[in-house]
Amino acid sequence: MADSTRILFISGSIGLGHVLRDLAIAGELRRQRPGVAISWLAATPADGILREAGETVLPECADLADANAVAERAADGPRLSLIRYGFSAARTWSRNIAVLRRVVSRERFDLVLGDETYDVTLALKKDRSLKTFPYATIYDFVGFQAMTGSLLERLGVWFWNHAWSKGADRASEFVDLSLFVGEEEDVPDEPFGPMLPNRRDWARKRCRFVGHVLPFDPAGCADRAAVRARLGYGPGPLVVGAIGGTAIGKELLELCGRAWPILRDSVPELRMVLVTGPRLDPAAVAVPRGVEVRGYVPALHEHFAACDLAIVQGGGTTTIELTVLRRPFLYFPLEGHCEQEVSVGQRLARHGAGVRMSLSRTTPEDLAKAAIANLGKEPVYRPVAADGAAAAARLVLELADRGRG
Repeated sequence: MADSTRILFISGSIGLGHVLRDLAIAGELRRQRPGVAISWLAATPADGILREAGETVLPECADLADANAVAERAADGPRLSLIRYGFSAARTWSRNIAVLRRVVSRERFDLVLGDETYDVTLALKKDRSLKTFPYATIYDFVGFQAMTGSLLERLGVWFWNHAWSKGADRASEFVDLSLFVGEEEDVPDEPFGPMLPNRRDWARKRCRFVGHVLPFDPAGCADRAAVRARLGYGPGPLVVGAIGGTAIGKELLELCGRAWPILRDSVPELRMVLVTGPRLDPAAVAVPRGVEVRGYVPALHEHFAACDLAIVQGGGTTTIELTVLRRPFLYFPLEGHCEQEVSVGQRLARHGAGVRMSLSRTTPEDLAKAAIANLGKEPVYRPVAADGAAAAARLVLELADRGRG
């Protein structure tokens, strides 16, 4: 039965993992409620992905702050302090809220759904006049963590975590539904900080745990030989390296290139494909002859399914995809990035997935040795609850119905 529900979906955060999972949720919304109308706000490069998918992308996207550029400026080579990024990004939030005000004053929506839209949550908390719509938000980690002994960083973490955790009992006044992508065990069972509440207790009180969200059906990748043939890969062993949706990670791709001659000496038929994503020019990556470098690759999960080894950063979406696909992978969390180093690292350890490495402590010889040791392995990982798109869509539609009722 057709439906007239109108949803504004704001795809926040950096990189491409979030917008891909948001598209999966949008697909489930339409499956469960045919005719639902979804309009999108997202900054570059996520807006381009949405347009390619045929989604309704609002023209105001051009006025949103570019969170990826903020992250790239905050990065120091392969290091990215999430706290430093957070303080830099917060200076752009008023711009994003001005865009939201224009959109919701022009159009009526039955619900606003935001993926890691901390700017919207804080604005609704501060200014209740903006709260003219039911609001749902999506998390995949809870709380920051200091990654160095710096007193300044520790104070910054405490400041952010205090703002994050306070007022949990009043949250329903400005957030109608909080969804956590993952499982309860993915939230550390420890305090946000001195004199602050327990993170897992906070998440239990505030969030509905939906499991992980995949932008593809794993069954479609089960026949690896067919996937390899469709993508044009031969029978020889294949290594795929990728860094995600920002330009941060050039050093990892170049490390792969420096390891290539060592790998070829041991595995002469090996093929290596490196994916830079939409914001790093492939020509800017220095690699030896024989290494293939590509820019943005649609449906990258298919290349992961086809590979005999993946070498990636520590992004939560990419590493969970590799876990579900049961491919061997080496992962390099961005150093100083507490979500990748702590939250994602602990999640992968719990699933027995991936081999964790450190870019600053890995030589080309180290990488080649780890790659050869894991190339072509058939890993056994703990199963992942990966039906989160359906669960999230159901809860979002229930909230929309309550708002319309």
